[in-house]
Amino acid sequence: MKKDIIPPVVEDVGVAVVKEKNKEGEEEWNVYLLNFKKEAIEGVLVSSTGYGELNGEKRKTSTLRHFLDTVAPRAYKKIEPIHEEVFGLSNEYWVSFFLHKTMFDKQYVFLAESICETNLINIPLINKKGVLIK
Repeated sequence: MKKDIIPPVVEDVGVAVVKEKNKEGEEEWNVYLLNFKKEAIEGVLVSSTGYGELNGEKRKTSTLRHFLDTVAPRAYKKIEPIHEEVFGLSNEYWVSFFLHKTMFDKQYVFLAESICETNLINIPLINKKGVLIK
């Protein structure tokens, strides 16, 4: 039965929205997948979408899918840039990957207005300021 299936728990994998400077020296925000594990994760697929209300109007962004292939142990990979205009929406990242031939998946949601200066911390591995969900 479906109730007897216990999905594996995702640990030591996170998603961070990081504030950094681009090649032109302008500030921009980027989303990264972080692998804190001592082993590589493979077949990494990330689906992203934003949803919620802006100015009293329901909004939903396009759903984007990113194939990151393999993320090395204690490493990170860029998923996508993110624009400040969507910080008023909840931004969801659904991450799926394989480890030891077992499929894992987890949903990471940055709630509306949670990506802001007051919530910035130093992000491990990247060593830049951002917001992290683990």
